[in-house]
Amino acid sequence: MSEGKENSIFVAHLYNALLPAAIAAGGSGELLYDGDRAAILLRVPSGKQIRARAADAVAEVVCIGYKCRFLEERVSVCLSRRERRLLIAALIAADFESDAAYVRGKARVGGAWAVDGFWNFRLGALKEKWERIARYVPTGFAAPDLKKFCAFLAGESANKIYLKGNIVYGADFTPLRRSRLMGEEDVETEIVLSDAGFIYCLGEVEDAVGDFLQKYYAERAIFS
Repeated sequence: MSEGKENSIFVAHLYNALLPAAIAAGGSGELLYDGDRAAILLRVPSGKQIRARAADAVAEVVCIGYKCRFLEERVSVCLSRRERRLLIAALIAADFESDAAYVRGKARVGGAWAVDGFWNFRLGALKEKWERIARYVPTGFAAPDLKKFCAFLAGESANKIYLKGNIVYGADFTPLRRSRLMGEEDVETEIVLSDAGFIYCLGEVEDAVGDFLQKYYAERAIFS
């Protein structure tokens, strides 16, 4: 599976997601760089053993990484850089499950497979949907609107996540690091991306993160 070298962060995500599955299936994997391409090469006795996981990983890359860039180019709002990042994360989280299901249905991963080619030529309907979403966000969208939007999403979600130190964990206590696909790992962005309905804070929370939780998840953050 390959990508343009400028998208090596996407390749790293695929590698970290798929290497354990390849090893568990009795195979191996490696990262490759050749000219302007970055790739992962997986060797497994039977490719079908990890194709479903590969489709999941590709869906994360498309529906978080590519969608982030897509929306950043089109959404113009009255927000600070930090608030704008949270808005993009919220827009991603709002439709992630349906977007990912669509991508998984289109992704026929196997052989030499280019993620950027898949993005460029197979996802026209999804891009049209995202264009409509970008147009729905008014240029006057401001900080109070972001707070209301995040509160609405949290109120609609039953998802439970856990926060310990600077690491966000899913309901199964697997560390969540999908915010890397938006350019950098960040606790606040990770929480929004997770479509959290309830956040269980295990131990002390940094003041800045505590302020964020009180602002956007006032009645849904549980401190122990």
